[in-house]
Amino acid sequence: MYGYYGALASEPSSACATRTKKLLSLLWFGTSLDACFFKEETLRLVSRLLLLLFFSSVLLTMSAAAQTIRVDIMPGHATNRFIPNQTLGAGIDRIPVAAIDKDIDPATIQQVLAAGWQPITYRQNTELSVEAWHWNPNGAWSDPRGKGYFTGSSTSATMIRHSYGYELPHRGFTRNDGVDISGYSRLTDGDRSTYWKSNPYLTRRFTGEEDVLHPQWILLDLASLQRADAIRVAWAEPYAKNFAIQYWTGLDPIRYPTLGIWQTFPHGVVQEGSGGTQTIRVADAPFPVRFVRIWMTKSSNTCDSHGAADPRNCVGYAIRELYFGTVTPDGEFHDIVRHTPDQEQTATLCSSVDPWHAPSDLKNTRQAQMGFDLFFTSGVTRGLPAMVPVAMIYDTPDNAAAEIAYLEARKYPISYVEMGEEADGQYMSPEDYAALYLQWATALHKVDPALKLGGPSFQGTNADILTWPDANGNASWFTRFLNYLRSHHRLDDLAFFSFEHYPYTPCQIPWSSLYEEPALVSHIVQVWREDGLPAKTPMFITESNLSAAATETYMDIFSGLWLADYIGSFLNAGGNAVYYFHDLPLQIERGCNGSLGTFGMFTVDANYKIQQLLAQFFASQLINREWVQPGDKVNRAYAATSDIQDGAGNTLVTAYALHRPDGQWALMIVNKDQENAHKVRIVFAGQGQTQESFSGPVQISIFGKAQYAWHPVGLLPMAHGDSTNLAMQPAYPVGVARPDGPILHATQTANSTTRYDLPPASIVVVRGVVQNVPQ
Repeated sequence: MYGYYGALASEPSSACATRTKKLLSLLWFGTSLDACFFKEETLRLVSRLLLLLFFSSVLLTMSAAAQTIRVDIMPGHATNRFIPNQTLGAGIDRIPVAAIDKDIDPATIQQVLAAGWQPITYRQNTELSVEAWHWNPNGAWSDPRGKGYFTGSSTSATMIRHSYGYELPHRGFTRNDGVDISGYSRLTDGDRSTYWKSNPYLTRRFTGEEDVLHPQWILLDLASLQRADAIRVAWAEPYAKNFAIQYWTGLDPIRYPTLGIWQTFPHGVVQEGSGGTQTIRVADAPFPVRFVRIWMTKSSNTCDSHGAADPRNCVGYAIRELYFGTVTPDGEFHDIVRHTPDQEQTATLCSSVDPWHAPSDLKNTRQAQMGFDLFFTSGVTRGLPAMVPVAMIYDTPDNAAAEIAYLEARKYPISYVEMGEEADGQYMSPEDYAALYLQWATALHKVDPALKLGGPSFQGTNADILTWPDANGNASWFTRFLNYLRSHHRLDDLAFFSFEHYPYTPCQIPWSSLYEEPALVSHIVQVWREDGLPAKTPMFITESNLSAAATETYMDIFSGLWLADYIGSFLNAGGNAVYYFHDLPLQIERGCNGSLGTFGMFTVDANYKIQQLLAQFFASQLINREWVQPGDKVNRAYAATSDIQDGAGNTLVTAYALHRPDGQWALMIVNKDQENAHKVRIVFAGQGQTQESFSGPVQISIFGKAQYAWHPVGLLPMAHGDSTNLAMQPAYPVGVARPDGPILHATQTANSTTRYDLPPASIVVVRGVVQNVPQ
């Protein structure tokens, strides 16, 4: 190179060659210049070009050298220790009856178990639908006439294959975060023969506390601001003697409970009311309100329509119908509430619901909870102890105690008992949930004092759960729940804390959402500890996946990368157990934006025969069979960091390190860079300045775009068509994975200079021995 440019420089400056002009001007300016360069200018430009090339090569070399994953193996720096067959599990929910009967086919169970998930949590779905759970179809009613409060039999002569939820006839919800498409509230159904009634177990007779400490409420949502000045309440028995009628000053009191206050109407306080139908002029003139609440603190304790034989019929509060509007000078009341027995009624919410019901309230037998006998004998539990639920929000302590007695009589192994399901999504106050929790704990520990009880199985959330502030201004749901247990000297009854993890809003999941997961799950772990969860109390995620709606994102390789990142992050943050959802195969369902997806690891045909393995199946295998050492021995987690980022500072490569009981080190590495591969060094940083590396043969397992790609189907537009009909007969009715695995396995001989290939959008597990580190 020097000879060529030296020759150019030695030419007389008065005779600059045309080729020189063109070469240099094109290289530096991108165009040809007409003027002849002087020798000095030529040399200057050439020098700048050479410097540019030199520094570019230096930067490229530095960039390559910077791609390093560093594992902190300093003594005492382990971030977690766990036993896989107690820590890495999966969940089974209420599903179609046909799915239950076909999913337990031995061939299907074998494929499910091949994913490697270990303990199972039995999810209790009926409470999300405001239903009472008959875990055993056989049992006794509290009322000799065959209705009332149901207690399942603690014995059974036949196998329990299915169990069902019964709708509650005293429901006060139009919809909530568990049920939003079926059922209706009895508060605005237009039928005065029906009524809402609060939960009797939240009254002094059962809590031992004054009713004012557990106020009950109903909330009316007028959908938009309405000018009004009057309310009409058709009370049932028992009615509220002391109550206040209030309006919300902010936006949405449920979604934003701290951005506003409940303001009592000028004439909204009633003391020593007498029930019946009351019309109350709450203001002197109409003014705009949307959300209205009745806050009840003293009951008449008179008996409802079910009679005085059962004391539960004679406590709490009951309302037949609600009306809201204006009173004109002639004394006429003008109602603006829509009264209809469906989801189009003016919506209401409530603090609790009486679990009284009758056999006729069994409406849906197409879906079921798997019967406990089938659950424990089908093979799905691997014979390991399982987490089982008891219904609590809409049930009785007697029914819960009978359930545990039944399971223990049959010697089914129980690891933990989860108390109720998603109390926050049922808008229950923390003090009310805690009061029920202690009653149920007392009943269950009478059956077996060694039971490990926990909850509250929060909905998937990325931040602290807030509720209306108490008298001290405390709005943290979890802090107040813990404070209630502490004040009653019963914190030890919380043997574990559970919550769910669905981090993303459905149909708002760009690729960059992957960058957020490690911070999201680590943050929420920190939030619960800061809320007051004792360090000794284990923390479980008992249900988890991408989002609350199954869409095409679940089918894409995105979901596999997310799963690996999530599991690694939660364990690295100190989490104690995690359960993937859903373990058994389900049909494809329609999510938002017309997108098709499924919770789970497989596509199936109409008979639930597995057709294809999905991205989360392969990710599950990498986690459970390649990264951890399966079994009952301790794996130790260590922090690992990478310096690979995009231009916006997002970390593109995350890594999770384990020291396994077999002495090997394993790194699960997630490359979230969609289009770019990376070559990385792996360094184990010990005491002082020592750095070690893998040595000798290492096992490498790779799952990326070369192993899996989902091809969705485009649905045909249908004006007023059957939105549930997915069989529109395109080439692939639901889409197809092509390729569809398998995981690529390889062996590589490693030393301190080895670079490891990370294909675009991939999970890579590297496993082997680290030199000079005790095994």
